[in-house]
Amino acid sequence: MTISIRPASAADVEALCSLDLVARQEGGRREFIRGAVAAGTCHIAAADGLVVGYAVLNYNFYGQGFVDMLYVESGHRRRGAGAALLRAMEGLCRTRKLFTSTNLSNLPMQSLLARLGYELSGVIHNLDEGDPELVYFKLLRRTGRAD
Repeated sequence: MTISIRPASAADVEALCSLDLVARQEGGRREFIRGAVAAGTCHIAAADGLVVGYAVLNYNFYGQGFVDMLYVESGHRRRGAGAALLRAMEGLCRTRKLFTSTNLSNLPMQSLLARLGYELSGVIHNLDEGDPELVYFKLLRRTGRAD
């Protein structure tokens, strides 16, 4: 399976909304996807031409790069799309520090982050009741980037 990463376009919005289980049920997630695509902050992972996931990179977290969303369709998880998306976000990030977060209950994402060299940076309670948000960080090794 060949995975490619590219910026999402307006033509991808429906595919992204249909592969994301939350977006199928919540209008807020669909609006989030539409907004990220329109802002140019959303990138998609395609496996052999089929859209299988997406990531959103922004700079709203204390001016640092933050992967606001990483989502891979359930049938394509643990096949490299998540890692490819995160590596692409690292390559696109304009700051030397890149952050992301996941719920304590999301063990596969925690494993992926550890495998790619992310470090636990903090815990936020009270976002999702009974499921704290874990914040992760990676120092990117690029020169010429802002801090």
